[in-house]
Amino acid sequence: MKVLVAVKRVVDFNVKIRVKADKTGVETANVKMSMNPFDEIGIEEAVRLKEKGTASEIIAVSMGPQGAQETIRTALAMGADRGIHVLTDAELQPLAVAKLLKAIIDKEKPRLVILGKQAIDDDCNQTGQMLAALLGWPQGTFASKVTPTADTAEVTREVDGGLETVELKLPAVITTDLRLNEPRYASLPNIMKAKKKPIEQIAPDALGVDPAPRLVTLKVEEPPKRKSGVKVKDVVDLVDKLKNEAKVI
Repeated sequence: MKVLVAVKRVVDFNVKIRVKADKTGVETANVKMSMNPFDEIGIEEAVRLKEKGTASEIIAVSMGPQGAQETIRTALAMGADRGIHVLTDAELQPLAVAKLLKAIIDKEKPRLVILGKQAIDDDCNQTGQMLAALLGWPQGTFASKVTPTADTAEVTREVDGGLETVELKLPAVITTDLRLNEPRYASLPNIMKAKKKPIEQIAPDALGVDPAPRLVTLKVEEPPKRKSGVKVKDVVDLVDKLKNEAKVI
């Protein structure tokens, strides 16, 4: 089974996000970037499938400027076999990413596509669902357990009421939740081997997709700072403040 995993380059989750002075977006200059944590889980799951003998090849796909190759190299060091880089400086929104992925999937013919359920930069949680719709494939989102067979994949999903188990007919799209697995650290020998693994670079035009954004960001602002709290002397004072100042009762 060929498995394709989408990986995104985002601001590292340990970095404090800063808004640009002109409020046009988030500051990314001289900021540490890394692979989206949910995508790391996707790569780990694909590698585990290969170790079990279920997957035969793992393809890591990333989109964006030249720096996205670093993210692909990380995926290769974790165990992916080869990478595909869609080189573009355009602001990529979920629908454009889904269309680009569909074009690559039509070419590569994987049996299973794994994506993180969302990216920690935009938190859209849309690409996997849009991709499944464009492909006409079944989808298992928020997966906390994946058990594939030759023709199906049983996916345990995390839903508001607990857990839901669905059976998908392959080929299918799966998006990962946090509890699916714990991603491994890439060892130094694997990091060195990753430098020799192939990365194919493609332009969006070659895939027949226009990546121009459909939505325009008007302004980005930090959330207002919370006001300091106050101490109340008794329940009567608390009720008075809730009623007359906060006006919540």
